[in-house]
Amino acid sequence: MPQNENSENQNPQKIVQTAGRAALGEFAPDFARFNDDILFGENWNNHDIDLKTRCIITVVALMAQGITDSSLKYHLENAKKNGVTKNEISAVVTHVAFYAGWPKAWSVFNLAKQVWTE
Repeated sequence: MPQNENSENQNPQKIVQTAGRAALGEFAPDFARFNDDILFGENWNNHDIDLKTRCIITVVALMAQGITDSSLKYHLENAKKNGVTKNEISAVVTHVAFYAGWPKAWSVFNLAKQVWTE
């Protein structure tokens, strides 16, 4: 895995995911393995992008696609856990609303409001 010289400071914790195997391990074992080991194991642990930025990018990508289900809520919670503030998520969603769509922003704000008041 390529790393920059400050990777230890940017990503001190290793992301470990087991949701794929827990939910789909018997039904779709390959998908579960790709989810847990590749997407979250390798991609989320790549130190070229810090976790806070990676969280913001993920929220923006889901918003742009109009995905406002439990996966977006999970990624909003993850963003908050990794240091994204209420003001930052508000500014990000407002900015992206002009490019991805106003109704999508409303949906994201409804979830973000829940996450940042918990």
